[in-house]
Amino acid sequence: MADRAPGRFDAAAAWRKLADASVNYSIDEVRRPEWNIDTHRTPLPAEPPGPPAPGGSWEHARRLVRDYEFSPPEIVRALYDPAEPLLGRDMLLEARFHGLHFYCGVRVTEVVDETRGGTDHSWGWAYETLDGHLERGKVTYEVVKHGLSGAVEFVATCHSQGAPSLGPVTSLGWRLFGRRTQLRFYRRCGERMRCFVETALRGEAVLAGPAMRAGPLVYAPSDARARRLDALAVHRAFPG
Repeated sequence: MADRAPGRFDAAAAWRKLADASVNYSIDEVRRPEWNIDTHRTPLPAEPPGPPAPGGSWEHARRLVRDYEFSPPEIVRALYDPAEPLLGRDMLLEARFHGLHFYCGVRVTEVVDETRGGTDHSWGWAYETLDGHLERGKVTYEVVKHGLSGAVEFVATCHSQGAPSLGPVTSLGWRLFGRRTQLRFYRRCGERMRCFVETALRGEAVLAGPAMRAGPLVYAPSDARARRLDALAVHRAFPG
C-alpha cells in the first residue's frame, strides 16, 4: 500500500501496471462463512414474452452493463481502455470513501452470452480481483430476459472477502465499514440501472455528455466527474 500526496496520483500509470498482475485468489478457497456469497437482483421494466424486444428493456440494460454505466460514481468508478476487447480487459477501480480514494485492479475473466432453458436470454461479464486488491473475489453482472414471463432483471452475483494482506489500519476499516459499503454499492447499482432503463424507454437521453478521459483511457460511468474536494483526497494504491 502506498499513500500519495493529495491530488497527485497517476491513475494511468497504475492502470498500466495491471498487465503484470495476477488474480489474487483460487476458486477452491471460496466457502462460507469466511467468504460473502451473494446474489443481488433488480427487477427492470418487463417486456412481452419471448426473446428480447428490439429497443426494449433488455437491450438498454445490456448496453449499460457493457459500459459499466450502472456503477455509482460516488462509490466506485473505473478506468480502462475501451479499445481493448471486453474479455481480458484490465480495469483500475477507484473506491471512494469520504476523504480516501483506494485504487485496485480487476480483470474481466468471463463474458456471458447464452440462452438458458431454451427461453431465458442472459448477457453480461465478470471481473476478478488482482494482486494487491482490497478484496479477493469475483463479481458477475448480467441482464436476464425470462422468455416465458417477459420479466427482465439485472443480476449481480459475487463472492468476496477482505484481502488477508491488508495492513492493520486498513484491515480494521474494512471490518468496520467494508461490508456495509459493499451492500450499499450493489443497492445503488440496482437503483441506477432501473432509473436509466426507465429513462431510456421514455425516449429520453441517458448519461448525456462526454466521459472523463486520461489520454486513451476512459472513466466509467460516464457521469463520473472530478470534484473540487478530490484535490484534498488521500490516494492509496494497492499494491504500493
